[in-house]
Amino acid sequence: MLDDTTAPTGLYTDDSQVTRCVWCRATPHYQHYHDYEWGVPVHNDERLFEKICLEGFQAGLSWLTILNKREAFRKAFADFDMDKVAVFDDNHVKRLVLDAGIVRHRGKIASTINNAKRGQELRKEFGSLATYFWTFEPRATARPSQITRQTLSGVTTSPESIALSKDLRKRGWSFVGPTTMYAFMQAMGLVNDHFEGCAARDRAIAARSVFSVPTQA
Repeated sequence: MLDDTTAPTGLYTDDSQVTRCVWCRATPHYQHYHDYEWGVPVHNDERLFEKICLEGFQAGLSWLTILNKREAFRKAFADFDMDKVAVFDDNHVKRLVLDAGIVRHRGKIASTINNAKRGQELRKEFGSLATYFWTFEPRATARPSQITRQTLSGVTTSPESIALSKDLRKRGWSFVGPTTMYAFMQAMGLVNDHFEGCAARDRAIAARSVFSVPTQA
C-alpha cells in the first residue's frame, strides 16, 4: 500500500483536517474502505473468504480496481457463500469469463471455486475459517514498536504470512502467495498497518481490544 512518494510520512490531511494513510487518497470510496474496513478485525467467514478470493483477483492489479468491482464480484460469486461457490461448474465458469463487471481471468475464477471447496474442508476441521486464520495472528512482540512509513518500507510479507501461504498451499489452495496473504492479514485486522497519526489507527486498535479471537469448540 506504500504507493505515494509525494508524502514522506505516508500520511495526508484532507480539507476537513482528517489525517489518513496516503494510499487511500484517490476517491471517497477508497477513503471509506480505509476508515472503516481495512485493519478492523473480522471473524465472519463469508467476509474472510471474500477477501482472500479478492486478494487473489488483485494479483497484477490495484486494490482500488477490485474495490470498485466488489459488488459485481459479490453478485457473480453468490455473496462468497462457500457452499454455493463450491458447486459452481463449467457453465458457471463460462458465464463468469463473460462477465464484464469482474476480472475475467479464467485461472482466478477457477481458483475461487477450488478455494471454496478447500474452505469447506478447513471449516470442517477447525469449525470456521476464522478459527483457522486467526491462529496466524503475529505476537505483539513480533511487530514494530512504531508503525510508520519507514518501519514498513519494503515490507510485503511476514513470517506469519509466509507460514499461512505455505499451509494453505499444502491444503490445495491457490493464488495465496506470501505477499497476497500479508495484504489479506492487513485488511482483516490480523495486523494493524495504519501509520502512527492516521485517524483510523486508533479505531482499529479499539476494535481489536474488544475482539474475541475465535477458538475451536
